[in-house]
Amino acid sequence: MKKCIFAGTFDPPTLGHDDTISQALKIFDEVVIAILINPAKTPLFTLQERKQMLSLLYGNNSRLRIIEWQGAVVDLLEKENTPFYVRGLRNTVDFEYENANLYANRQLKEDIITVYLPAKQEHIHISSTLAKGCIHFDKPLEQCVAPVIADYIHQILQKRKEA
Repeated sequence: MKKCIFAGTFDPPTLGHDDTISQALKIFDEVVIAILINPAKTPLFTLQERKQMLSLLYGNNSRLRIIEWQGAVVDLLEKENTPFYVRGLRNTVDFEYENANLYANRQLKEDIITVYLPAKQEHIHISSTLAKGCIHFDKPLEQCVAPVIADYIHQILQKRKEA
């Protein structure tokens, strides 16, 4: 069985993330979606909210597993017993960033196999940063996230206003 890791902050999970996961499912038997806990970042959504958003999208898919991870991705690959690390690419900036990470990761785990999956053309402008901008300026989220995620985000924001 071929298994891969797709890791990110998913703050929030976007249509681009969904596209990468869909492509990975065409290649791998199992996709482990790892929500990275990065102490250097202050996410807009809690870990549980991000996990719930991903569950809303993929909860019933037995070939997907959603986990939380605090640590180096190479350690997660080791723990999951797979060399395959999937990365989505939107543009050359992403490529340069991911390639630098690839070479750094190979210093730590020489058997890592990074699989780059290019974004669909209609998704190359989408990022979690764009989604958070839409939230901040009260603009439609549906250009960035799946409708079920947009609905969930609106519920979260409403509860925060009421609190």
